[in-house]
Amino acid sequence: MALQLQIGSSESTELVPGLPEEVGLECLTRVPYTAHAVASRACRRWHELLKSKEFYHHRKKSGHTHKVACLVQALSGANKSSTERKRSSSPSYGITVFDPGGVGTWELLDPVPKYPDGLPQFCQLARCEGKLVVMGGWDPVSYNPVTDVFVYDFTTSRWRQGADMPAKRSFFAIGAYEGRVCVAGGQDENKNASSSAWVYDMRRDEWAELTHLSQERDECEGTLIGDEFWVVSGYSTERQGVFEGSADVYGFGSGRWRRVDGVWEPGQCPRSCVGVRRDGKLASWAESDSAVRVGSCGVMLGARTLVTGSADQGAPQGLYMLEMEREGRNGKLVRISVPDEFCGFVRSGCWVEI
Repeated sequence: MALQLQIGSSESTELVPGLPEEVGLECLTRVPYTAHAVASRACRRWHELLKSKEFYHHRKKSGHTHKVACLVQALSGANKSSTERKRSSSPSYGITVFDPGGVGTWELLDPVPKYPDGLPQFCQLARCEGKLVVMGGWDPVSYNPVTDVFVYDFTTSRWRQGADMPAKRSFFAIGAYEGRVCVAGGQDENKNASSSAWVYDMRRDEWAELTHLSQERDECEGTLIGDEFWVVSGYSTERQGVFEGSADVYGFGSGRWRRVDGVWEPGQCPRSCVGVRRDGKLASWAESDSAVRVGSCGVMLGARTLVTGSADQGAPQGLYMLEMEREGRNGKLVRISVPDEFCGFVRSGCWVEI
């Protein structure tokens, strides 16, 4: 197999002693991702194999990956360090992971080493080839915008720092496709709305500038439909807070932008609540049920969506699973049981296939 020959060329030892290469590969393909960090330390061949993008795509093609929800969530007192509890009464945020398989499990990822007491405020998440990418936001102490990029590898359970964003920006749209992460719109360090766009090549750890959007789009939201990156709504500097009903769409195949009008409810904030129906049209998770109309956030997990939000401003947040009906309509919200330490406010999130 091409995968075996490419990964196995560095050493002549068998992938699994006593087994043909094909059988050894299939054995490792079935190892759950939760055991990859330990398995990767067994030998050099396993380490190279488990970390490779070829192995990830092989697992995905053979049906041995699944989707988890990664959430930027306010940490409870139990999850905060003693330094953070003393430093400030304002909420700090970490990344929690919800695995919907079986009874559903929750875990808190280790903090980014540069920010041990909490993520940058309003940082953005994207999935990219089984890894989690964290970009931008505000320094949690000074509230100044940052250009930091961090990548979490679920295989090794470790963070690495990537090449900085080309410019400071916040409240931008983000989306990824085949190893590339697009960022567009948002606001610059002077809080002016932006129309600029960049793409980050995760494999090369390099940035490249794209042509500008059709207009400035502060507080826009990004979503991926097929091989297209949609930058939804937002507003210009002169029309602050007046959300647009249009979107700019970037084709990863064509490398071009196109504008689409009338795809979003004018005046409605799109942040964290843009969903995609089965017919490919955009929808707002805030409109799926009155229980999540305030502060809603949705993370699609196949036929189900994890939705968070509250019924009224200041009301407790609930976490729900939303089943998609066969006709493509939203079903009923089903509240899920969540451990106390994972009940904090969810600011944003994305799914990662691991």
